[in-house]
Amino acid sequence: MSKLAVIVAGGSGMRMGNELPKQFLLLDGKPILLYSIDAFLSAFHDINIILVLPKQYIDYTRELLNNFGYSSNIQLVEGGATRFHSVKNGISHAGQNDIIFVHDAVRCLVSKLLIERCHDKALTAGSAIPVIPIRDSMRRVAVDGSAEVVSRDQLYSVQTPQTFQASILLPAFQVDYKEAFTDEATVAEHAGTHVHTVEGEEQNIKITYPDDLLYAKWRLSMRQD
Repeated sequence: MSKLAVIVAGGSGMRMGNELPKQFLLLDGKPILLYSIDAFLSAFHDINIILVLPKQYIDYTRELLNNFGYSSNIQLVEGGATRFHSVKNGISHAGQNDIIFVHDAVRCLVSKLLIERCHDKALTAGSAIPVIPIRDSMRRVAVDGSAEVVSRDQLYSVQTPQTFQASILLPAFQVDYKEAFTDEATVAEHAGTHVHTVEGEEQNIKITYPDDLLYAKWRLSMRQD
């Protein structure tokens, strides 16, 4: 089956305190989103890549890719009002026989091994959602400030790339947006699909705050060593 990575880079990055969206911030001299592209290219040489971007940054990104020597075959697609709409725009370019990866551009530490693990699971089971167990104690806090303990035994954090056979994901997205659609897995489940999980990675964080950049820089230095 063919492989398609839809890398979603539509965020504004306001929590980073920068005018430039966080996916374009430099990490060791290279924009964050390029590390995500590199990870997929290292996993599969024949993978097709679509970048979903804010409309006003499409030309900027095209020039960026050219300056860093990336193939002109990377397709740039305009994002939408929500993640759901952005992903829908991206996957609309998929083939019916594709394995589709949907990945947050700012999860720049994703490894080749995790991408391959998601691919292999989706190939056999139809879907693959990387998850990691919750480490902290959990409490449910009510509006009045009261709280109760929630068992963390079966609680997991969800990561990307969320990976599906196109025959599952494309029909699932042919619905109107709902607030409950927090990721691709929730859209697939709304369509009646049972979603399968794989082991994620602790290092596969989503760059959100300035301290996350420091962590990412440290992890990259560890890889180089």
